[in-house]
Amino acid sequence: MAAEIPGWTHVYSGKVRDLYEPAGPGAGHPGDVVLVVASDRISAYDHVLPTPIPDKGAVLTALSLWWFETLGVPHHVVSTDVPDAVAGRAMVCRRLAMFPIECVARGYLTGSGLVEYRESGEVCGVPLPDGLEDGSRLPRPIFTPARKADLGEHDENITFEKAAAAVGEDDATRLRDLTLELYTRAAEIALERGVILADTKFEFGRVPGTDEIVLGDEVLTPDSSRYWPADQWQPGRPQPSFDKQFVRDWLTSPASGWDRHGDVPPPPLPDDVVERTRARYVEAYERLTGRTFAS
Repeated sequence: MAAEIPGWTHVYSGKVRDLYEPAGPGAGHPGDVVLVVASDRISAYDHVLPTPIPDKGAVLTALSLWWFETLGVPHHVVSTDVPDAVAGRAMVCRRLAMFPIECVARGYLTGSGLVEYRESGEVCGVPLPDGLEDGSRLPRPIFTPARKADLGEHDENITFEKAAAAVGEDDATRLRDLTLELYTRAAEIALERGVILADTKFEFGRVPGTDEIVLGDEVLTPDSSRYWPADQWQPGRPQPSFDKQFVRDWLTSPASGWDRHGDVPPPPLPDDVVERTRARYVEAYERLTGRTFAS
């Protein structure tokens, strides 16, 4: 259950984030805004797990804010002056008309893109060269949009043509160009810090009443991106990553006793998996920003 926050009314909970709107006129909030709160919940295989990861919400919020500042692009954050109960893991943001697609950029081949490539030689309708393997760097970054799924369902990879049908040709082109530009810049910045940004997901919205498209949601976090240590990159095998790797590995191991294709929800995570996962999130933040994470 989402927490009660003075001055704000809970309106929605996703896998990780909770959304609030001002409790009413005169609540003291500037303009048409929402409060986005990043929880410590963690999801895997389309399930929200019963065990939180301490400090995860604060890491995701701090890293998003750092990327918004570093990239210097229009975004939805208005203020980080939030109630004490959610300090460090919440942002006051402009209310946007969000586009109904996720804007994914891939610079390396892995995950669902690898599965699709092995079946067709393409990813989201983009032809790729023969002979690529898990972890291969692509000749150039590609735009591979996805259709957002309901909670508990898989997002669906789609072609650019289907994205254009969903949002219009002009907006689809703008979203593609923005996505590839931001991915390229972020990947260069990450690599300077010894980290490969293999792929990432952006979400964009339009400021109501204008033609302005801005970044929304989280940005370039370990939940929305695949980060790999550059000094350990080796195509042809799964890469070590700064995300939920320990969680996924444990859930699919005999130790968990869980059948990911069954109807039973995942079991609680053991303490060592929680601790190692927290450490990877914190390491991603510290390596990318050069700052020490203070919990």
